[in-house]
Amino acid sequence: MGADLSFEPGPAPVEPPRYGGELNVGTVYVTLSALSWDTADWNWKQNHDTGMLYEQLFVADLEQAAVRGGDQRFVSEAYLSQQTIRGEVAASWEWKDPLTLVIKVRRGMMFPAKPGVMGARELDAHDVVFSFERLRDSPKAIPTYFDHIDRVVARDDHTVVFEFGEFNAEWDYRFGYGYFSGIGPRELADVDPKDWRNVTGTGPFSLERFIPGNSQTYARRPDYWDRTTIGGQTYEIPFIDKLTYRTIKDEATYLTAIRTGKLDILEYIRWIAVDHLKKTTPELRWSRWLSTGGTFMVMRVDQEPFDDVRVRRAINLAVNQREIVELFFGGNAELFAYPQHPSWEGYFEPLEAMPPSVQELFEYKPEKARRLLAEAGYPDGFTFRMQVSANNAMRMELAPLLASYLDRIGVTIEIEVVEYAAYLSMMTTRTHGPGYLMASGHVNPTTTLRKNFVTGQTWNPSMWSDPELDRRIHEMFLTRDEAERQRIVKQITKEMLDEAPYLWLPVPYIYTAWWPWVKNYGGELRAGAVRPGPIYARLWIDQEMKREMGF
Repeated sequence: MGADLSFEPGPAPVEPPRYGGELNVGTVYVTLSALSWDTADWNWKQNHDTGMLYEQLFVADLEQAAVRGGDQRFVSEAYLSQQTIRGEVAASWEWKDPLTLVIKVRRGMMFPAKPGVMGARELDAHDVVFSFERLRDSPKAIPTYFDHIDRVVARDDHTVVFEFGEFNAEWDYRFGYGYFSGIGPRELADVDPKDWRNVTGTGPFSLERFIPGNSQTYARRPDYWDRTTIGGQTYEIPFIDKLTYRTIKDEATYLTAIRTGKLDILEYIRWIAVDHLKKTTPELRWSRWLSTGGTFMVMRVDQEPFDDVRVRRAINLAVNQREIVELFFGGNAELFAYPQHPSWEGYFEPLEAMPPSVQELFEYKPEKARRLLAEAGYPDGFTFRMQVSANNAMRMELAPLLASYLDRIGVTIEIEVVEYAAYLSMMTTRTHGPGYLMASGHVNPTTTLRKNFVTGQTWNPSMWSDPELDRRIHEMFLTRDEAERQRIVKQITKEMLDEAPYLWLPVPYIYTAWWPWVKNYGGELRAGAVRPGPIYARLWIDQEMKREMGF
């Protein structure tokens, strides 16, 4: 099927917003509690949880959302084009020369008083420097992430200067709207930043309560600085009094929660549940989006037998990908959509544009798979161990299906089911098995290559290491001309697909559902790297409608 990347509602009729009420959300990561509250932990999910409090230099311009008459969906996990960015902490920014970026810090952004942490005060340039240096100096820092920045200095209380050692095409993402670039107060140096009770920021909400495995509750900041415009009139935000993330590990339970109105929004619904929900709960509103994370089985190339490309290609040829699209996903998936995302115009190339050797990896050729195994010295196959996270129903169901395909060529998978925290730790500490079934965010067209394939990167679970490839990816980041950068990205993408460090798998479509009493919403998911906070701040609840509907 073709890549249907639209399927969102158009602009809603203009109606005056209403203040008050509570928004209960099952987020894209509904099965996961907060994994860390400390930006210096370099945990991928913390911006999802702290992004209600910590603001960033840049944020999505949500006035461009389709529901507000624009043309943007804002579902990408961590990719904002230059045309869709606006300043958040940054009131303005200017390149003084090719390697000097000067940012004016917005005035009037207040940290609230936090007993035991700090008194109320204005955010300033020194907080930006502090937040950057905590990240840069953390022992958990992703290698090479900030190598392009020589230093960050506060010229005065409202001016920050970034001095670059070299250009980096991701300058706006890495410490602008990325996973780890929230700006916290420098008083965090004197308290435990891992304790949720100490987390405080200038954002639209404060963190009121955290019950691990159950919920995260955020309360409205009445003195929040930002505004939104609706129907030509400017309004203070947020509109809601309270925001609660509900953590629900069981799929049937969170589907029941949206059906019965215990959730106002459920952002992650598999295709298999959609028809039933539409029949039983026809009042729900819907959005459909192609997952912004690829699904694949990692093959560790630093260990036998996956150090041999013939074995890796055999594994790919042994799996009937088209059958998975049609039967496992009911047609609700794209055969080929990773490591580049089909929505990335200028970077993504379809499968038919790939070399024949890449196209072959998506064909079902079990006989050739057996021949390749024999050539590699495994005529009778082999057995290997593969971890899968217990927190994802789709991959839990996919694992035995993959095992059945590989069994037909004499390869046995020993499936090891692991709770998510331990599962993630296995990858980050490099103790995961030869096989590792996972999803990984596309992020953006250049990061997807760095994180997957550069030597020593945290999110390089295949342990791929090639000094020449590392050099070329570094050159990619140095390239200012986007057309040339696109050419480099396309070439490296083709080469790494061909090397088959992963068993490439289809990328599914996901559904988001919400009740009609949720207003000013069209299925937007992120206003930066996995950060929905600014979106929720602009929603309101029609409490009268909710009561009339019996809730």
